[in-house]
Order: sequence, then C-alpha cells, then structure tokens
Amino acid sequence: MIQASVVLTHPTGTGRQFVVTTGSGHHLIVDDAVGATGPKPVELVAAALAGCTAFDVVNILRKKRQNLTAYEVHVEADQVSDPPQVFTKVRIRHIITGVNVDREAVSNAIHLSETKYCSVGAMVQKTAEFATSFEIIPAEVAELVAAGVHGQ
Repeated sequence: MIQASVVLTHPTGTGRQFVVTTGSGHHLIVDDAVGATGPKPVELVAAALAGCTAFDVVNILRKKRQNLTAYEVHVEADQVSDPPQVFTKVRIRHIITGVNVDREAVSNAIHLSETKYCSVGAMVQKTAEFATSFEIIPAEVAELVAAGVHGQ
C-alpha cells in the first residue's frame, strides 16, 4: 500500500502551503504558484513520471550490461485548460551518456518501461499521449564538452 498525508502549514492564513509526509517517512513542501515555496502537486506528477521511467530504464540497461556514465530524463506535459486539468500530451526525453551504449538496448528499455513497468506512466497514459525520444552521447564526447575542448 502506498501512503501519503498533507498538513496545511498555516491554517489561519490565506496560503496553500502543505507539508507532505510519505509512507516511507520523507517530507517535502508543496505549494501553489502564488506561494512558490515548493512544487505544485501536478509538477510532482511529472517528476514522478520522470523518476519512475528513469528507475526502469537504468535497471534494464544495467542488466543488459550497458556502460552508463550519466543519465537524465526530462518531462514536459500539456494540460487541459479546464479542471481537472489532466495531462493531454507528455514529451519524455531520455539523455544517456556512456561507453558503447547500444541504441537498440536503450529503445527496448524505454519501451518496456512505458508498456510494462512504470506504474506512474500507466496512470498518466489514461489521459495523455506520450511522445518519447532519446539521445545517446558517447562518454568521450561528453568529457570533451565538459573540458571545454569540443567545438574549439
């Protein structure tokens, strides 16, 4: 069972800041755009989707013995303008850096995450179309860019 609770931080004020406590005992603040002291709850859905697919893809690529040196997932979501403002289109971009990373292994790992493993993605896909892309950056190129050598 997954659990979470939220507690309003200033019950007598006008703000909507809450302290979230997860079932595993972690705490974070959620807020609205006006208070701006923490993410909006819907932003956490996008972050949860990025995290969920990242866990899956990294796990699968490690099992396939892919040599990753860095990995990022970026999520952008469009919403309906009227409440409940569900996601309608989600763009997911995976950026994988590594040594001799196999393109087919990455494609298969992302596909498995989206169709089998990622519970957050399965929920979001009930209302949203996914557009997924990925980029593989050879570790050697990434090192040159970080060192400022690339393009000079």
